[in-house]
Amino acid sequence: MRTWAKWVADNVNPNLTAVFFSSMSPLHNWSLDWNDPDAINCAKETTPIFQNMSTHLNVGINQQLFVITENVTKSMKVPVHILNITTLSEYRKDAHPSLYGVSRGKRKPDQKTYADCVHWCLPGLPDTWNELLYAKIMST
Repeated sequence: MRTWAKWVADNVNPNLTAVFFSSMSPLHNWSLDWNDPDAINCAKETTPIFQNMSTHLNVGINQQLFVITENVTKSMKVPVHILNITTLSEYRKDAHPSLYGVSRGKRKPDQKTYADCVHWCLPGLPDTWNELLYAKIMST
């Protein structure tokens, strides 16, 4: 983060450019994170998580990264607009596109091992991220 902050300070003119930083998108690799020991990671999930909606679920996210990001961006001379997509995305275990992941360059349909818990290609959640970004841009 400090390397990125230094690059921004050295290369961005805040009078001409707005800087946006998106938080991490969570993984949904472990169904125990949403108290479903019978599920297989995010494979075949069709509903969001409806529990603990007032707290972070910690589904593949290191909360210390938020603290580091906040501390670094607050210390920067160039203003940074944070787009926090993490919390709302944690609840969308159903928003991953397939059970296919890549292993050694081959596509495998084994849902236990190769569920694609990283990519967010379905309509809905990524569209919401874009709407949040658009709102931030328009309010800047």
